[in-house]
Amino acid sequence: MKRDDDFDARRESLKGLSDHELHKRFWSLAEQLTAPLLEMGRLYTSPSIERSILLRMGFSSLEAKALVDACLEKGLLGHGAGHVVYKASQAGGKDIRETGLALIRGEGWEDLEGTFSKEDAQ
Repeated sequence: MKRDDDFDARRESLKGLSDHELHKRFWSLAEQLTAPLLEMGRLYTSPSIERSILLRMGFSSLEAKALVDACLEKGLLGHGAGHVVYKASQAGGKDIRETGLALIRGEGWEDLEGTFSKEDAQ
């Protein structure tokens, strides 16, 4: 099987570039390639990521699951469950763990009204 090689044709546009210019071109293309991935990382999250963040904030796995489920139910997961707990903590003047436990019990969600809009979380 013979391969149609177009290397020479594709090389023409790069032929006159110095090593420095090739290096710049490579990183420019690499940035173009990874930009959508970075943007997705900023815009989207998942329940497992949010549970992981809550675990690092001091909640147990069962507590983290309950908080993530509540945020998901209220359409706030896109803002980040940890961020939601943090904002509720600020609004209520309590520490983060105490606030998270209150949210699990269904208390304090009204303090968050107006803090987040559901459209922003999409």
